[in-house]
Amino acid sequence: MTRWGVLATGHIAGRFAEDLRLVPGAELVAVGSRTRESAELFAARHDVPRAYASWAELAADPDVDVIYVATPHAAHHEAAMTCLAGDKAVLVEKPCTLDLATTTELVETARARGLFLMEAMWMRTNPLILKVLDLVRAGAIGEVTSVRADFGAAGPFPPEHRMRARTLGGGALLDLGVYPVSLAHLLLGVPQHVQAWAKLSPEGVDENTGIVFGWDFGAVATLGCGMVGATAITASITGTAGRIDLPEPFYRPGAAVLHRLGAEPETIPADLTGGGYQDEAIEVQRCLAAGLTESPLVPHAATLEVMALLDDIRARIGVSYA
Repeated sequence: MTRWGVLATGHIAGRFAEDLRLVPGAELVAVGSRTRESAELFAARHDVPRAYASWAELAADPDVDVIYVATPHAAHHEAAMTCLAGDKAVLVEKPCTLDLATTTELVETARARGLFLMEAMWMRTNPLILKVLDLVRAGAIGEVTSVRADFGAAGPFPPEHRMRARTLGGGALLDLGVYPVSLAHLLLGVPQHVQAWAKLSPEGVDENTGIVFGWDFGAVATLGCGMVGATAITASITGTAGRIDLPEPFYRPGAAVLHRLGAEPETIPADLTGGGYQDEAIEVQRCLAAGLTESPLVPHAATLEVMALLDDIRARIGVSYA
């Protein structure tokens, strides 16, 4: 049995707690928050035995094996470091932190202590996305020449909302754009060329962002994210011998459509159960059972490379969280 703790009590924490019920061998035993009231309300709602009024108390619980960090981005680093200090394995929500420097510190700390650490980029553990990756690697669409993906939310969000508050790591890029960027990276690796433009909000975070990646071997990616309009949230992967389309939402699609040159489209269905968070929990438990300190599906190197790309894009569009 893997004994889980959840750090934070918001919407995502609740969805994760519900999906954890679908994971064989998983037990949610504790929740930690900055206030006792919030922790106790969450515990009552999700049948969690123990509620703590601080992150440190949760991290010190000897009956917790792994902690899921579900705070807003700006608190990921502090929360995850608290868990590592308590010798706990950690699954930390995406993006891992606000920048490469603090993500690197987390990774180095986990490695030094021999502890498991994984970014909760659930798209990389999604079974259908993994099937699509296998198809691409097997040459089903030939050599990949382009990736297109978008993720835009309608809003409007008030200035104090985490999507707009600079102190909370607001902006479209880190919350939404991380998905298109991660998809392009998953398929093609680190690009050699990066261009980006954004319209910034009065708070100094990006409201509408366009990104172009280029690879020396000829592939391109055109990516977008925003919080000023609901985009299709779809993706297409085009190759020299075909195309794979991912419908909304591309990071957890209900199906993928494979278009081979000269052939009828093939629909590859997904087995959608729960909210999709169970897949990352299953991967964490698999890794812990195998004695691994990082996941081969969401390796530290990928987390660091994507974080470096997000830093690069933010520098180009003029968004800083300093």
